[in-house]
This record gives sequence, C-alpha cells and structure tokens, in this order.
Amino acid sequence: MRSDRKASAPFGLKVATACGLLFLHVPILLIFVYAFTTEDKTYQWPPPGFTTQWLGVTWNRPDVWEALTVSVKVAAIATLIAIVLGTLCAAAVSGSRFFGREVISLLIILPIALPGIITGISLRSAFSLMDIPFSTWTIVLGHATFCVVVVYNNAVARFRRTSGSLIEASYDLGADGFQTFRHVILPNIGTALLAGGMLAFALSFDEVIVTTFTAGQQQTLPIWMLEELVRPRQRPVTNVVAMVVVLVTLIPIVAAYYLTREGDQVSGAGK
Repeated sequence: MRSDRKASAPFGLKVATACGLLFLHVPILLIFVYAFTTEDKTYQWPPPGFTTQWLGVTWNRPDVWEALTVSVKVAAIATLIAIVLGTLCAAAVSGSRFFGREVISLLIILPIALPGIITGISLRSAFSLMDIPFSTWTIVLGHATFCVVVVYNNAVARFRRTSGSLIEASYDLGADGFQTFRHVILPNIGTALLAGGMLAFALSFDEVIVTTFTAGQQQTLPIWMLEELVRPRQRPVTNVVAMVVVLVTLIPIVAAYYLTREGDQVSGAGK
C-alpha cells in the first residue's frame, strides 16, 4: 500500500541545496557586514571593528541623494509607461486572433532576451541619429524597453485565464468599454499589473548596462556605485548604499511573489 506521506529529500540533495543557497547569498550578506566596518579603505576580513557612523555619513552625502532621486524618478516613469503599454499589448495579443500574432508576441519579449549591451548600443545609436540629447528621459526610454516585457508577461498570462464570457455579459448588460474595463477586467488583472509593475520598478532601479549607454551627465544609483568602486572614497558608504538597494529591490519582488501566488484564482475562469 502506498503511503500518503511525502518522501523526504535525500541527504545529498539537501546538502547541495544548502550549498547553492550559500553560494548565492553569502556575497550579499558580506555587503551588510562591510556597511558597518570601521575600516574605510580595504575589504579586510575579519573586519577590525563595527560602527554605525557610516549610516550618518551616507545620509549627509548630497551625491548619494542626487543619484537616488534620479533612480527613483526613472524607475517610476519607466514603470508607468510599462504598465500602460504592456497592458495594451497583452490585451491585443490575448483578446483576438490575427495573422502574425505569435511573431508580434516574440518581438515584444525580445528586448529582455537580448543582452543589455545590444539594447544599449542600439538605443544610443538611435538617439544619436535623431539628435536626441542624452538626459533622464533617454534613460527612461531605455528602461521602458525591458520593463514593458515584465508587465506584458504578467498581464497576458492573466488575460488568458480570464473568461471572455464575463466581458460579453458586461456588454450584454449595457456597460460601455470603460465600465467593462473598470468593473470586470481590472479586478481580474489588477494584482498581475501590480506585481508586474513592482518587478519592473525593481529591474529599472538597479539597471546598469542600458543606463551606461543612454545616460548623459545624470547618474543613477548603480552608476554612482560603480564609479565609487573605481575611485574609492569611504568604501563603507558604497556598501551602505548597496545595502539600501538590496532592500529596495527585495521589497517589490517579495510583494510581487505574494500577489501572484494565487494568480490562478480568476473570476469566471474556465466558464
């Protein structure tokens, strides 16, 4: 007779899993350690001592605040563009059948599949040909290319699980397009859009390669960190900023996971 109890994973598999997790996360934990070290010139191990003074030093660095402001502004605008365009693309691809639909779907997701350096070079060439000056807006456009894909992937999956009969019933009951979107479609895809937007914000916030090719004199936080590592000045400050980036990036990713965990529960699904 077969037991209903789940078989325990082999010991070797557990060890391999633990080693994999350590390999992935120990370097990140070191960032937190070096953010509080008393040594400000080298990465000495073990740290000679610990202090919280670098939190105050980082807080009072205007260049950090300028870079943070640019990063938040770029990520917020790129995410907003991605939500609008990604949702419209997902609605078009999932809501109708037409010749070349799969090709269009492939072209939409292509920017996130290409190496970032290819996207960066192509965008820089395009901006130069059109005489568009490099600024915060060129960074936004560069980030929006891959942020759209994240929102699209979340939205199109939810659209395909949403029953078309709900939309038809809404129209039959006299609702117009806006009312149908507000009261029927949006409640069904809202969490998917929110999760996609959070992931898009996180990706934009810590993007480096595309930013390098599309930025002018502006510095996002990741670019600032790279320059600080090349020309070290108070190394723990860089680690404090890196620690903040880890936390800022982690929050939307975890939130997106919990929002999409029950994504199969869609009103009218399968009807």
